Amino acid sequence: MKPSGRKVCFMTGASGKLGSEIALSIAGQGYTVFFTWHASEEKALDLLDKIRWLSPESMTTRCDVSKTADIAAAFDLFRKNFPKLDLLMASASNFFGTPLPDVSEEQWDSLVDTNLKGTFFTMQEAVRIMQNQDSGGKIITMSDIAAGMVWRDFAPYTVSKAGIQHLTRIFAKKYAPGILVNSIAPGTVSQALESIPGPGNELIGKIPLGRLGDPLDIVKTILFLLENDYITGQVINVDGGRLLH
Repeated sequence: MKPSGRKVCFMTGASGKLGSEIALSIAGQGYTVFFTWHASEEKALDLLDKIRWLSPESMTTRCDVSKTADIAAAFDLFRKNFPKLDLLMASASNFFGTPLPDVSEEQWDSLVDTNLKGTFFTMQEAVRIMQNQDSGGKIITMSDIAAGMVWRDFAPYTVSKAGIQHLTRIFAKKYAPGILVNSIAPGTVSQALESIPGPGNELIGKIPLGRLGDPLDIVKTILFLLENDYITGQVINVDGGRLLH
């Protein structure tokens, strides 16, 4: 194990555009960051180089969160290197359209296994560590305002994100007061716009604050939760008022 007085974060989904911003910000708050990647080793190693300027003991490993064996292996490696876990940032996610009625079992599994199943078993591994340490810990899941909307061509995705929000509440109630569990539900973030169908101006017209979200809007919400010890079981929508529609 690496002896260190720094807090330690285990993060999934760090090598994506938004995820990398989050990982760097967490490292900037004094955390050692152990993060997982799935599809792009090159992006992960580039991110690790950047994080290590802030947090030299940080590490990364490959993990397909849709597979419980991969999650278990990642946590085994984590335990060998770090004596505690202060923060789980569960943000690994898959997103693509699935028009009804032609959703295939493969599409369903790809979305639900990555987003919902992966989040559940990652949280399960994290609490096994956190509940046995005096300091407890914090868990932040990444859901989506889509969990509360009716997107006809994204049924598996929206179901998976609604499930994450419900899991957040279950874990928060089960593991209080030692472990605080909350979820952040972003609206449309500018860096992810290429994944959203339709023109940007049309989306902006549905947002009362008149702009797309910025990764910094999400980062600020995470930092707020890191500083606050009296919030648990909450879903915080960071959407510029989009759900008001």
